[in-house]
Amino acid sequence: MNLYAIPCKILGKVAQKRKKIEWDGRRIRALRQHLRLTQAKLAEELGTRQQTISEWETGMYKPRGTASTLLSLVAERSGFKYEAVKRKQPTE
Repeated sequence: MNLYAIPCKILGKVAQKRKKIEWDGRRIRALRQHLRLTQAKLAEELGTRQQTISEWETGMYKPRGTASTLLSLVAERSGFKYEAVKRKQPTE
């Protein structure tokens, strides 16, 4: 099943009920390895390109919007454990 085929309205409602996860390259790579998928296979499942997964993992870009929500859903359903991101406090 292509996860990207889930209607955006449904994902939007699901996202409102979840805490926001900041997906960085390290977390995305760890999730992919947890799922035992190649970049190409994860890309296929998310409905994106392998190059996009590579760009996320190297930190060139970060997933936004629906892609970020999909990663969170996949992580939750697969039992992937990730630590919360500690946000930097502004210095005065």
